[in-house]
Amino acid sequence: MGIMDANFIQRFVRMAHDGWVQGWHEKNGGNLSYRMTDEDVALIHNYLHTDGAWIEIGTTVPDLAGEFFLVTGSGKFFRNVMAEPDDNICIIQVDDSGSKYQVQWGLVNGGRPTSELPSHLMNHEVKKKVSDGRVRVIYHAHPANVIAMTFVLPLEDEVFTRELWEMASECSVVFPGGVGVIPWMVPGGRDIAVATMERMKRYDVAIWAHHGMFCAGENFDAAFGLMHTVEKAAEIYVKVRSMVPEKRQTITPDNLRAISDQFNVTLPERFLYEK
Repeated sequence: MGIMDANFIQRFVRMAHDGWVQGWHEKNGGNLSYRMTDEDVALIHNYLHTDGAWIEIGTTVPDLAGEFFLVTGSGKFFRNVMAEPDDNICIIQVDDSGSKYQVQWGLVNGGRPTSELPSHLMNHEVKKKVSDGRVRVIYHAHPANVIAMTFVLPLEDEVFTRELWEMASECSVVFPGGVGVIPWMVPGGRDIAVATMERMKRYDVAIWAHHGMFCAGENFDAAFGLMHTVEKAAEIYVKVRSMVPEKRQTITPDNLRAISDQFNVTLPERFLYEK
């Protein structure tokens, strides 16, 4: 078996391609990471090289010490991941201190992991803790309709969550915890990583104003489906706002409570305020 036959790599590659097809990854925009299982590591262990340099992450993630991650490369295009995966993605290991990483496979023509690596690893660390290890995928993309919403709505968790929930009946079921919103910050640094991490303690979705969205999921389908659902709701919002200045009818707070009862999800009351 070659390394590309590993199921987790095939699913990673497919997700990168699906994001490209959706139009969420212009040029080298966006990034994807997966926290590998022990079984994944054992399956492809013979393909890993441990003689490379250990490089500073730019933050410290002690709860991820020794763990392996499959990640997209910095400056790499999602559209090329399917055609040339070994040039555009890589497997890294975090060192025992949680402060450095080593590339052990991939990026065959040079390069480094995504510039958003600190954000990814800090969010992997917090999601691992709050989910008892179930969450393994962190996905960042640039979906246009969500970005458009950040120019017209107050950058508040309650406002964004409520508007998105009202756009389609399944939204409150797919992301019942709501979404977090982060004002514009310089991408790629520790500050935005910390701000995102704080939101990820409570949410599985963090919206970066005028930039894009971060989603977390237990697997590739969950993370991609979450991104897809939020962006579709945002698309409906943009279309509604383009047709009328105010909605004539919508899903009400009592409607949302009825959905929560039917589907056995808990919707925080702070999102169910009367407008």
